[in-house]
Amino acid sequence: METLVLLRQAIEYMEDRLQTKLEIEDIAKSALSSKYHFQRMFHALTGFTVTEYIRNRRLTLSAEELASTDSKVIDVALKYGYESPEAFTKAFQRLHGITPSAAKKKDVKLKSFPRISFQIQIKGVVEMNYRIVEEVASTVVGKDFIIKKDAPTEIPVFVETIWKNGMHDEINKVVGNQPGSLLYGYHYDYSEDGTKRYLMGSEVKEGSESHRT
Repeated sequence: METLVLLRQAIEYMEDRLQTKLEIEDIAKSALSSKYHFQRMFHALTGFTVTEYIRNRRLTLSAEELASTDSKVIDVALKYGYESPEAFTKAFQRLHGITPSAAKKKDVKLKSFPRISFQIQIKGVVEMNYRIVEEVASTVVGKDFIIKKDAPTEIPVFVETIWKNGMHDEINKVVGNQPGSLLYGYHYDYSEDGTKRYLMGSEVKEGSESHRT
């Protein structure tokens, strides 16, 4: 559920800025993630890359504007981040199959790429049985740091750092994961002064070399 909430935050961030320059690093930060982890998560949950989503949403909105207003093609192209009408026309034709100028004609069919939304529904119409269980203790290997003030700012910087310096790959190697596997985030050691620790790591698989040592 937390993943969907963070992804929804990122989508809100993108949708609010479709007419401005968007950097994947900033989008990932809005989801409290590193660029690498966010791109993998986004593609896994939506089936699109971040770049594809932004491009298709811009082309959808630009088509709606061309079809319903007197806006010029060059103005719409610049509004949605294209440096030239030629680049805009090429991208527009790939999605819609017609030129931007043709989109202004009546009875023209245009493709629509809607905004992605996630909805979590909890319904009480069906009786649900549940039980509370105590999980078996597990061993986690990873790298941690102390969050001092602002988790949304500090965590992405930390995650990006361990990815760039090779620690991410080293952790996966130690626990027996495939190279590039996603790590999990763990919050713990909440202190009275407001600080807490955050660890990026993975559970040690039983029977692995690291589990026996």
